[in-house]
Amino acid sequence: MSCIACKDGVGFDLPITMAFQPIVDIRTGTAFAYEALVRGKDGQGAGHVLAQVSADNRYAFDQLCRTTAIELAAGLNMASDAAHLSINFLPNAVYEPKACIRVTLAAAMRTGFPVNRIIFEFTEAEAMDSHHILNILRSYRAMGFKTAIDDFGAGYSGLGLLSQFQPDIVKLDMALIRDIDTDKVKRTIVRNTLCMLRDLDIEPVCEGIETLAEHDVLRDFGVSLMQGYLLARPEVEALPAIRGRSSESVPRRA
Repeated sequence: MSCIACKDGVGFDLPITMAFQPIVDIRTGTAFAYEALVRGKDGQGAGHVLAQVSADNRYAFDQLCRTTAIELAAGLNMASDAAHLSINFLPNAVYEPKACIRVTLAAAMRTGFPVNRIIFEFTEAEAMDSHHILNILRSYRAMGFKTAIDDFGAGYSGLGLLSQFQPDIVKLDMALIRDIDTDKVKRTIVRNTLCMLRDLDIEPVCEGIETLAEHDVLRDFGVSLMQGYLLARPEVEALPAIRGRSSESVPRRA
């Protein structure tokens, strides 16, 4: 891959901001991290924003998301509570990791946000060159960032990638979590996946938790880090309060 986007690529014209959703450590009821979720500055959802991303502007979009997330997180004093900032990145927008990280490092230095509190997570949403993604992940780890695979169990690489690189965090796809309390097959898959991740010294995160029953099954499986509407909804340019354990479930997403 050639480093042409930073030189010849077009900018991303739609103004953006970030909503933040916590990854909760249920042992303490505090945020282990906040995931930055892109939103349009005029209230547009992530789907609308991502629909504007093309091969020509994805580098600019990826860089804008990183700097926006870091600047907002620093302004909200996120690191003062020892929480991490989790940033989604597009592997196909990273042409050479050490070159493409310069803007990120500059934003962290400018705002005083600690590099070791930044998690870079990616989704295996599309087929990609495994050598390229491994180069990115290894380079980021060498620079002091944490790494995470999002939506594990729904992507392309899966176990093949884990056999070559063990990230700090793996986030289990919400499709595996949905109705896990009533689905024996999902319980078996998740229980054994958790055992595998622990054997590899990878921290599991279960996302998309919307009911107390789902929460309780995962708690009984020994899961400490959870994310979902039951615990907190994303809030734009704010760190949402974490809900305590209550007797009521929250409405499911459409």
